[in-house]
Amino acid sequence: MPPQKLYAGAKLRELRGRLSLTQKAFAEKLGVSLPYLNQMENNNRPVSTAVVLGLAQEFGFDVTELQSGDEARLVGDMREALADPVFTGTAPALADLRLAAANAPTLARAFLELHAAYRQSHERLASLDEALGREDVRLRPSPWEEVRDFFHYCDNYIDAVDRSAERFSSQCPPGETMAEAAIRTLATRQITTVMTGTDAVRHYDAATKTLTISKHASPATQTFQLLLQLALITQDPLLTATLDLARFQSEEARSIAKVGLANYFAGAALMPYGVFLAAAEETRHDLEVLATRFGASLEQVAHRLSTMQRPGAKGIPFFFVRVDQAGTITKRHSATTLQFARYGGACPLWNVHQAFETPGQFLRQLAETPDGARYFCLARDVSKSGGSYSQPTRRYAIGLGCEVKHAPALVYADHMDLGSAAAYAPIGISCRICERRNCHQRSVPPLERHLRVDPNKRGVLPYQLD
Repeated sequence: MPPQKLYAGAKLRELRGRLSLTQKAFAEKLGVSLPYLNQMENNNRPVSTAVVLGLAQEFGFDVTELQSGDEARLVGDMREALADPVFTGTAPALADLRLAAANAPTLARAFLELHAAYRQSHERLASLDEALGREDVRLRPSPWEEVRDFFHYCDNYIDAVDRSAERFSSQCPPGETMAEAAIRTLATRQITTVMTGTDAVRHYDAATKTLTISKHASPATQTFQLLLQLALITQDPLLTATLDLARFQSEEARSIAKVGLANYFAGAALMPYGVFLAAAEETRHDLEVLATRFGASLEQVAHRLSTMQRPGAKGIPFFFVRVDQAGTITKRHSATTLQFARYGGACPLWNVHQAFETPGQFLRQLAETPDGARYFCLARDVSKSGGSYSQPTRRYAIGLGCEVKHAPALVYADHMDLGSAAAYAPIGISCRICERRNCHQRSVPPLERHLRVDPNKRGVLPYQLD
């Protein structure tokens, strides 16, 4: 099979913009003609091998970024947005969406922001009386969704924060645990750490410089919360600079993102990039072994695996998701071509939902999406105790997976028939954009199909799809 041609016009334009170079100057540095560069930037011609080498040698550009998952994410997000019933006309063809994502990613993101704004205004109509009572009713995206999309389009990897956390970890004396290192570092700032039976998992009183951590929390959670507070206190300039670059539209979004960045620092300090990547490869990504080695929880390890996208030292591109018992996605990230529904729950045929039925067990699944892409999926239930009999236990399920070509590097894929087409379960993203005709779990018809209803005939579905 001939090698696939690489079209990366948007990435070339983005790099040229960062370097503040004209097309002519950029073409000269790459050793190509101005018309040729223009054709590549407009995706009329593929990026040549000579240009790829020039990008690496002349600018130190990580050429793997030319094949980043931004285009696939944009296409998936646009397809889901267009599945909204507000769009009553014929949906754009998939080829058109791919062209928009490749050639006009800024326009595609603007469309997504517009649709998100529409959803927000539609939801606010339900509470119009409350909105009329406020002075500021300016339409803006949900802070939570804005932050979610920030991490989503950063590939869930924040280089400056990741490297800062790695430096902190490397400076710890041999034999010192991360919890001890955090407590010692905080003490240098006259901050006292107290373990107590408080209901709050973590509470920092700036006035008394006292950090309280719940003694009922698991050791992994205690360590993580110590590192999170350490980030908020010692890494504030770095977090603030990152937030300034992100340009969030509200203080709420900025505050949520700051906590998210502190969470990122905590995970990266607990599982420093280089050491963790080597351990993951050595153990063949065995979550339990990694959790024990780094003093982390299974969820923390799975989430960290999905962030291993450092330019020049990338790990396996994983997707990671967490769902609650109602099937609602509470965390999602994908470094693969598989994208999750932005609104609502995940496909009911996915094994992550079955994890609640088999507590304490890893579930393996080979899955295929409607576009023919195949994945290895791992699911496991996660319970979070409230710390006492009177406190409720929170139950989630986590899903971790990758494209099936990476499955041999995972211990969980051993003895699975990766080459058998019959072994793959059909899954989708959202019923409205999934075109499978006879899915017994379909909740609503697909957007791009016409329905035929025969009152005298009932099959798997109460209608037939043309």
